[in-house]
Amino acid sequence: MGALTGRNLLSLADLSRSELADLLRLAGDLKAGKLKPRTDKTLGLVFSKASTRTRVSFSTAMFQMGGQVLDLNANISQVGRGEPVQDTARVLSRYLDAIAVRTFAQADLETYARYASVPVINALTDLYHPCQVLADLQTLQENFGQLQGLTLCYCGDGNNMAHSLLLGCALTGVNIRIAAPEGFQPLPEVVAQAQALSQGSEITLTTDPQAAASGAHALYTDVWASMGQEEEAGDRLPRFTPYQINDSLMALADPAAIVLHCLPAHREEEVTEALLEGPQSRVWDQAENRLHAQKALLVSLLGLA
Repeated sequence: MGALTGRNLLSLADLSRSELADLLRLAGDLKAGKLKPRTDKTLGLVFSKASTRTRVSFSTAMFQMGGQVLDLNANISQVGRGEPVQDTARVLSRYLDAIAVRTFAQADLETYARYASVPVINALTDLYHPCQVLADLQTLQENFGQLQGLTLCYCGDGNNMAHSLLLGCALTGVNIRIAAPEGFQPLPEVVAQAQALSQGSEITLTTDPQAAASGAHALYTDVWASMGQEEEAGDRLPRFTPYQINDSLMALADPAAIVLHCLPAHREEEVTEALLEGPQSRVWDQAENRLHAQKALLVSLLGLA
């Protein structure tokens, strides 16, 4: 039984540095076909938000290992009719071997974890998106051979992606620079948590995207208005336009720098078409790695290796 067997993943802060490193090694081995775990277990997906990559990658991961997936979105379950989270968590625990939850409030996810007797996985909340950052770190490691000492520049909203990148980079020794407009910086308490977890990472917050990009090994961005913020998109556009990842910003980065995006992308807003489709883009490798990183997580939490 592995060190993560039976545990929850609500945030990357739930992992130690060595546990995160082990997960990334396992993801690489799974991608290379060195391991072929098998299971008869069932994963439940309780998603209150739309999803493509997270839903498909978790489902495919379970199917490839011989397991089953139940997609329990709010429209087809009693969750959508107001059943308390604590009741749903306890009932689902009697049927399922793990539950992946995509919801708005981190507090709701924590309630699932408190009352469930099986592993609960954060498949995205407004505060964190740890599964995405597992794939991001795997992609960085594939490209550069190691993580310690790399510098990642994230330009855009200080949202759940920025928060999880802060934690993931801190645990792996990646220097992280967050460039965001005033009023859109990451939450101070998450920054403080990342600083406490830091394994020698330099953590920089700035409003200057050029300074953040200078010499960076990866330029990373996300949409400027996340799910639930669509009505703000028009107001945000002029504030965020200087933070677009484009040729002029890329010219400031390390010559071997790569472009990352968690997708879906709004082309010609937060990133140009040319960079998204260009030779320095690793966006499609990054998206594929959702499958391998999440399979590694399932293998670890379900005790399959």
